[in-house]
Amino acid sequence: MDIFEKNIIPFGGIEEKYSLYDSSKIVILPIPFDHTTTYLKGTDRGPEAMIEASLNMELYDIETGSEVYRQGIFTAPPIVERTSEEMLQQGYEHVKKYLNDGKFVVTFGGEHSISSAPIRAHAEKEGNISVLQLDAHTDLVPAYEGNPLSHASVMARVCEFPNVERVVPVGIRSMAACEREWVERENIFYAHEIHESNDWIERVLERLTDRVYITFDLDVFDSSLMPSTGTPESGGLFWHQVFSLLKQVAMKRTIIGFDIVELMPLDHLKAPDFLAAKAVYKLLSYTFSNLRRDDHDAPIHAKELQTL
Repeated sequence: MDIFEKNIIPFGGIEEKYSLYDSSKIVILPIPFDHTTTYLKGTDRGPEAMIEASLNMELYDIETGSEVYRQGIFTAPPIVERTSEEMLQQGYEHVKKYLNDGKFVVTFGGEHSISSAPIRAHAEKEGNISVLQLDAHTDLVPAYEGNPLSHASVMARVCEFPNVERVVPVGIRSMAACEREWVERENIFYAHEIHESNDWIERVLERLTDRVYITFDLDVFDSSLMPSTGTPESGGLFWHQVFSLLKQVAMKRTIIGFDIVELMPLDHLKAPDFLAAKAVYKLLSYTFSNLRRDDHDAPIHAKELQTL
């Protein structure tokens, strides 16, 4: 069943009073786009699979002692466009509107190329942000197969945005030789180095500015944990590594928004879909819970979480 052909089912299956636009602090924007992937196809079904899996989540987060859905989570109608140019323009305009309305925006892909639209909108709104890129691939090819809007070129485009001060890629373990000249060595954290390091999280934090946007490519996870991606890569990170980092980012920086991309659901394997949905909810729980100790510097959305 294509849930987008029917009434929009709210993420988490939350009751109506917590899923209305006007009263929600959080907006989830699906962009089911899969036109430039070059290996396995199907990431356009990722948003639907994440929302469907989320219907089976418990909405109480044990670690933060919170129910972040009480902040209100509005699930927007998906953006469905035929071309990269149309998709990116519509994504940018929608995210910009939501930000101007004071919403915290989470964008669901689709392939990774969708990420430049919300990043552009956040950078223009916030100014001088850093982008934490969780990913197996650098995605810095200027124009992959002649296409500058390819999923393999998304971070090359992001690096061109004037209000993006720095991109910090984490979990990288695959790149083309030509990408080496665009890698900023002091900002990149390769997967093999993470596995050999005890202080990598502290070093990542040092490279991030105070206001952080997160682009979360699910292939950052090892392929044994996340086989449902367009380009699965072995040697990746695992749940507690990724979320130990994200918890520290929530505690010591301000998360301004994020996207989650590259889920390619498999009919016979539902655990990765649930992992992706859970990752969204966990990151929202970290973002909106009172993890920061310097409350006078914390964003409003980090102060107002209702806890049990």
